[in-house]
Amino acid sequence: MIPAFINPLSGNADAARSALRGAGGYDIREVEPASLAAHVRTAIESGERRILVAGGDGSIGSAANVIAGTGTELCILPCGTLNHLAKDLGLPLELEEAARVGMRGTAIPVDAAVVNDRIFLNTSSVGAYVSFVRARERLEHRLGYHLSSVFAGIRLLIRMPTFRVTLHVEGKEREYITPLVFIGVGERELKLPTLGARVEGGRTGLHVMVVRSRSGGRALALGLSAATRGVHAVAKTPALDAFIVDECRIQPRVPRIAVDGEIVTVKPPLSYRHVPGHLRVVVDAKHAARDAERFHE
Repeated sequence: MIPAFINPLSGNADAARSALRGAGGYDIREVEPASLAAHVRTAIESGERRILVAGGDGSIGSAANVIAGTGTELCILPCGTLNHLAKDLGLPLELEEAARVGMRGTAIPVDAAVVNDRIFLNTSSVGAYVSFVRARERLEHRLGYHLSSVFAGIRLLIRMPTFRVTLHVEGKEREYITPLVFIGVGERELKLPTLGARVEGGRTGLHVMVVRSRSGGRALALGLSAATRGVHAVAKTPALDAFIVDECRIQPRVPRIAVDGEIVTVKPPLSYRHVPGHLRVVVDAKHAARDAERFHE
């Protein structure tokens, strides 16, 4: 049986259990997020070759830090709010169907990135997004996810923090005063309706974007422009610098960064590098060839 890890305290734990039982073939193990990595490591050390994790991008990223490079295959039961990686891989969002894919699907190599010694699969950011997430989390227990996100966004626009950052990229040192540095695994789109998704047929590597605007109003205008016109158009303006690179180094003032939507502490300087095909993720067999081409060089 495939070990399946779920968080018993999450709001959709019952739905996850039901889906896994309906699909059959899973050994359901209930673990809290803080101990997920340790339980996954124990499963790998005991010889498990395929492991399922029920959760959002943060939980998937936590498990990936243990699984990557071991040869063990990761199955995803998309139980988060956004489920970016699951959507990018074309995994079904209906839980029992996703559980069946985990049981019968084919593993493909998926690109990842590393910041210092921490793996991430989607995005990382330094600056304003960290402030946004911290403000949202303080409000979320009273207002819920979506409303707290609105209030956190308004607060950020009223008082947009900036920081000085030195970016080493393509053999050159660049210095900015910026509210935000964004790093995506693979080329990313900032145009609606595919905001934040990998660009179809886009380049591999790290997509590094640095917002040059200092004021909240100008940063908002930049975000709206990127959402409507796309990052390629905005990158041609003085408001944004964008690069596709294999590695870069960032020297921020504070150690808190966002990694796959989670706030973590990483000691500066931040060394980012692209690691192609570093994780094996189970997808629907009929999509395996397409996804292998998109996610692996």
